[in-house]
Amino acid sequence: MPEITLTTFLLLALAAFAAGWIDAVVGGGGLLLLPALLLGLPQAPAAHILGTNKAIAIVGTTGAAVTYARRAPVKVATAVRIGLAALAGSMAGAFFAAGVSSEVLRPVIMVALLAVAAFVLLRPSFGTDRGGADTSGEAAARRVTRARAVTAVVLVGGGIGFYDGLFGPGTGTFLVLALTAVLQLDLLTASATAKIVNVCTNLGALAMFAAQGSVYWQLAAALAVFNLAGATIGARMALSKGSGFVRGVLLVVVFSLVAKLALDQWA
Repeated sequence: MPEITLTTFLLLALAAFAAGWIDAVVGGGGLLLLPALLLGLPQAPAAHILGTNKAIAIVGTTGAAVTYARRAPVKVATAVRIGLAALAGSMAGAFFAAGVSSEVLRPVIMVALLAVAAFVLLRPSFGTDRGGADTSGEAAARRVTRARAVTAVVLVGGGIGFYDGLFGPGTGTFLVLALTAVLQLDLLTASATAKIVNVCTNLGALAMFAAQGSVYWQLAAALAVFNLAGATIGARMALSKGSGFVRGVLLVVVFSLVAKLALDQWA
């Protein structure tokens, strides 16, 4: 592992803490931690940066998932089913990552994120309550629920998991948005469910990076402590402040992600 100064480590620790907080509330902590690792370890191979980031993030994400599961109305069984699909998807995405240009993906993702931001802004009630009640009868409601459950596993789990392994930025944010739209969860419950799924996507990617020897384990272990602290505080704040708070943070993260992708694409 490259040598780092105390100042650099403290800045990385601050970034890990802030990234844990953002991830716990709405996802997207990698927007902060990945650039910080790149700046702090300029000579490190990209694979080691990505692998170390996953090793840090999985600790904070797991801590947030446990906090949410204890205090939020999370359907753990549903989250685990989606998570297993996400784990398989992330490993498949990582397998194909070498053959896909991120320059092609970035503009598509930016357009999708801007459309999402516009949708959230134009629909203030999005994710602030649980809709989806079907008044046409109990059987119809069950059919809709099953259809949504299958869609959640295939598209949310497999699709976003594949994206996480293939490219990565904003996976947690995409999970929150997709779970809110597909399962008609409020944003707080969607964020809680997303943490369990995100643990699985991180686990799949980390397993591949670890097998390749692309993780700085000592640095990851030290920074994971700060990431876990930020994630725990973020999860508790989200639980206490509710979906309105999550919605505000969501919009900030979406616009930040668009700005970061635009900078990577054209700067």
